[in-house]
Amino acid sequence: MAKKKEVTVEEKLRALYDLQLIDSRIDEIRNVRGELPLEVEDLQDEVTGLNTRLSNLSEDVSNLETDINNKKIGIEESKGLIKKYEEQQNKVRNNREFDSLAKETEYQELEIQLYEKRIKEFQVKIEQKNEIIEVTKEKLEKQQQHLDHKKSELDAILKETEKEEKLLLNKSKEFSDSIDNHLLNAYTRIRNKVKNGLAVVSIERGASGGSFFTIPPQIQLEIATRKKITIDEHSGRILIDAVLAAEEKEKIDKLFA
Repeated sequence: MAKKKEVTVEEKLRALYDLQLIDSRIDEIRNVRGELPLEVEDLQDEVTGLNTRLSNLSEDVSNLETDINNKKIGIEESKGLIKKYEEQQNKVRNNREFDSLAKETEYQELEIQLYEKRIKEFQVKIEQKNEIIEVTKEKLEKQQQHLDHKKSELDAILKETEKEEKLLLNKSKEFSDSIDNHLLNAYTRIRNKVKNGLAVVSIERGASGGSFFTIPPQIQLEIATRKKITIDEHSGRILIDAVLAAEEKEKIDKLFA
């Protein structure tokens, strides 16, 4: 049975830096999008909320109009009863019957007054709700236009970067699978902890990339030998020499050219 080839530290460092270069490019693509996806999502929620509000307000107006119609029907019914009682009063035989019908007539007149009062109240409510509907429609139109603009902006960015991002994500997985779990977990942990997502950096002008802390010459020499994985004590990042970094950058640039 053939013995499995042992991966050297240098090969591990190269694989890690390749992965870093790929992941950094994915970060750049996503940074171009910035907050756009969240803005679009928030605007969609707001537009949905405004549409729901309009629907509820329209339903309220419709219900109030139904109530007004019912009150108008009530008025007509009361007028019909008044006419009926007045006709009956002309045929009564005694004062008691006359007074009873007079009371019924008076009650229906009060009912009409109450219906008319309710109709006025409902009409005021309809006017108020129609004012809110107009304001809501204006806001909805404005936010819909804003949403359409942002969606168009996002779609353009996605169209431009979708193919490249998909390719990069596939390569990121491919390179991740070639790195042992312990090292990959360390890389992911560091990457999640630092602001710019740089877990592997090269030494630039005697300091780790993006840092002002100088690396002692002895440590720099050790890093250049590529015999062990060195962690920067200040930033917690994995350090590599500038030559290895340049070689891998050229390789990855060619890969995606």
